[in-house]
Amino acid sequence: MAAARTERPGPSRFVLPIAGLIGLGICLAGILVLYDPQGGQNILASIYDALGNGAGASELRNGSGDQVVAKILLALIALLVGVGGIWLLYLGVGSLVSVLQPTWRDRILPWVFVGPALALLAVFLVYPAAGTILRAFQDNEGQFTLSNFAVMTDPEFLLILRNNALWLVVGTAGSVLLGLVIAGLFDRVRRESLAKTFVFLPLAISLVGASVIWGFMYAWQPAGRPQIGLLNAIVVQFGGTPVPWLTTSPINVFAEIMILVWLQTGFAMVVLSAAIKGVGAEIIEAARLDGATERQLFFKVIVPMIRGSIITVATTIAIVTLKIFDIVYVTTGGRFKDDVVGVRMFHEIFQFFNDGRGAALATLLFLAVLPVMYINLSNFRRQQRQG
Repeated sequence: MAAARTERPGPSRFVLPIAGLIGLGICLAGILVLYDPQGGQNILASIYDALGNGAGASELRNGSGDQVVAKILLALIALLVGVGGIWLLYLGVGSLVSVLQPTWRDRILPWVFVGPALALLAVFLVYPAAGTILRAFQDNEGQFTLSNFAVMTDPEFLLILRNNALWLVVGTAGSVLLGLVIAGLFDRVRRESLAKTFVFLPLAISLVGASVIWGFMYAWQPAGRPQIGLLNAIVVQFGGTPVPWLTTSPINVFAEIMILVWLQTGFAMVVLSAAIKGVGAEIIEAARLDGATERQLFFKVIVPMIRGSIITVATTIAIVTLKIFDIVYVTTGGRFKDDVVGVRMFHEIFQFFNDGRGAALATLLFLAVLPVMYINLSNFRRQQRQG
């Protein structure tokens, strides 16, 4: 019997951890450079100094030199950190974890890959959210106060809450119902994919772009003048009076909601169509054998079976409606009794420079979104248990 040979650790066992340390150093150094507003200029100035171009280095540090090269250098550093540094970090830390015992390795290894994402979420999401909530309870001098929440006693705020409630109910219900009906109808047409494509296409447009497009649809001119807006052109063609859709309350609120419904119907249709196709053919055939009509089959068999998907779509769109900002800001800016919490928060911070009140509105918006997120997560857990 041949004697058992002792395996020697390969060179990668030592090289990879060193690569991980190098990657960590690159990441930390790159983050420090990116954090400094003058990081690109300072590094380029140091390079100029090393090349003997002291005058160019001095101009860069004073902000009078060519900043294009500095910005390109900063972009390269960001690319190096975001790709090379993270890759080396994962490679090295993964190799370090692999030498541990299997029990500890299986516990730690998932956190090696999830950890950086959690760190980014903590820095760019959790920390700003906590800072916003804290700022909501501070005055301009940093002292504790509840006066920022006095905005809730403003009569205009009740109008804002009404508008947000309309967005939540009408926008969510309209998008889900239209998406459900279209998904059910298109499930039986011959050119199903082509028909769904036309409904889904608006979702590729940004909220700002859609608002500009519909701004032309709602365009208004006084009676007797040519109407460039499609809706008013139709109204005039049938002998009516042009309607200022975006400046007449509460018509303007529903006109703006229509923009969101136009965008979100495609999303609802795609998700609900996939859910409908997941209903077993044997269940549908059994319902037909029992004498169910097509309407009864859809509303009493298919819809209850895809209830989880309907809840998921509804809660997702509801979160969008609660945070609505772009459509109102682009169309009217909230000046015609169509203001919402998101637009009012923006005005408080950037127009009136009242950071505390703006933070209070952001906190209220955050609290309004929490129940919807809870419903969504509960529905997701229920679907996992059923699946």
